[in-house]
Amino acid sequence: MNTNTAVEKLFLDAASNRHLDWLESEAIHIMREVAAECTNPALLFSGGKDSVVLLRIAEKAFRPGKFPFPLVHIDTGHNFPEVIEFRDRRAKELGERLVVRSVEDSMKRGTVRLRNPQTDSRNAAQAVTLLETISEFGFDACIGGARRDEEKARAKERIFSFRDEFGQWNPKAQRPELWDLYNTRVHPGENMRVFPISNWTELDVWQYIAREKLALPSIYFAHERQVIPRSGLLVPLTDLTPAREGETIETRVVRFRTVGDISCTCPVASDAADVDAIIAETAVTQITERGATRMDDQTSEASMEKRKKEGYF
Repeated sequence: MNTNTAVEKLFLDAASNRHLDWLESEAIHIMREVAAECTNPALLFSGGKDSVVLLRIAEKAFRPGKFPFPLVHIDTGHNFPEVIEFRDRRAKELGERLVVRSVEDSMKRGTVRLRNPQTDSRNAAQAVTLLETISEFGFDACIGGARRDEEKARAKERIFSFRDEFGQWNPKAQRPELWDLYNTRVHPGENMRVFPISNWTELDVWQYIAREKLALPSIYFAHERQVIPRSGLLVPLTDLTPAREGETIETRVVRFRTVGDISCTCPVASDAADVDAIIAETAVTQITERGATRMDDQTSEASMEKRKKEGYF
């Protein structure tokens, strides 16, 4: 590396760190605001990359003390096993309480009904189980890792996003957030969804993961997997997502940009086997991570907004 290149790299690294420092500081402020202003908050932790970043923010906000909230995961029962194993291991390493509630239990209660319980996507049904969990524990705020760059419905969110007594979201009835002042008051039955990394991008997340040396589930990195090319996506071959008549099964090198219910989450073709390679790939991609990976967002342009209005995170 010549001198000019080395100096340029140092300058870019310093600028990147200043940017990440600002984002981190904002997220820590929001996390502490939740702890100070809300009576009974929870942090939603799925084992995915965004919630892994939230755990690091919580560590910086509250360590050496315990987190002032439990970790909560709404398990569809159709999650990738690598992610569930990572979720449990990470919660144990941190020594924090993990509350898991399942869509399967909601189905047994009859509050969730699917046409084919074994194969239908349970992704949207998480909203029901989440609202039941909020009611069970009386949570008045749920902290999550949604970002505004993920999808246009996410871009309408406030950082403190108000939900009414039915758990529903009305994008036209949200509270102003001027000068980083947040109105956290809610009546019984109402709650807030709080998004400390709203202003982060996918690239910011990966650069932060690199800087903090955060562990992730293995499926975020390049690996061989059998997939089915379908409607511009690479559908993973599983018992839940079998090949249809006339479709071909291919073995491809892929990675997951986001993790969720197996029935609606697809990998992307990629040979990025480490964080630095993923950062380089993310810097030039022109398709959002949900646009490239989520089958449930392709049913209509308003599919995400419709689910959010019904209580989806």
